[in-house]
Amino acid sequence: MIISVDELLEMPEFIGINRSVLTRKLNGIENLVRSYTNNNFQNRMKRFSAASSASILDGCSELMKVGDTVQITESINQGLYVVTVVDRENNTMTLDADLYDAEHNLVTKIEYPAAIVDGVVNLMLWDVQNRDKVGVQSETLSRHSVTYFAQDASNQLMGYPTTLLGFLKPFTKARF
Repeated sequence: MIISVDELLEMPEFIGINRSVLTRKLNGIENLVRSYTNNNFQNRMKRFSAASSASILDGCSELMKVGDTVQITESINQGLYVVTVVDRENNTMTLDADLYDAEHNLVTKIEYPAAIVDGVVNLMLWDVQNRDKVGVQSETLSRHSVTYFAQDASNQLMGYPTTLLGFLKPFTKARF
């Protein structure tokens, strides 16, 4: 996850919002960011291989801690997971979702730059404060007048205003 739900809930704008709703929105934004930028944000220097059963990896790395996002590749378990328990004594790591039994999982730590984290917080703030006002350009209360603007490719991207997505440009990788 780009930013933890606990960190968001410390901000006054997110108080009272259900944890599962915030988790779902954060996961969706994370997928949008990774897809749009064609960047998986893997730190290939922090990688190891381990077998898996249930939600446990039979191996761990001293470079990973609880709350880290990891990506599993080269396995039936491909995907993004969050580390929930690191047991260095037994050399195991528990993830936030069940895994299929597999002899080989390539586990790589995901690290997002601070600019990505700040940009995602801004997207979440916009989502909470303005999602219900999408399309309204101006509104007058006396005699009630509302003006809508066109929502097209020139002023929105992935359901968000293009002005909010400028932070992604430096992290975009070429597609071949």
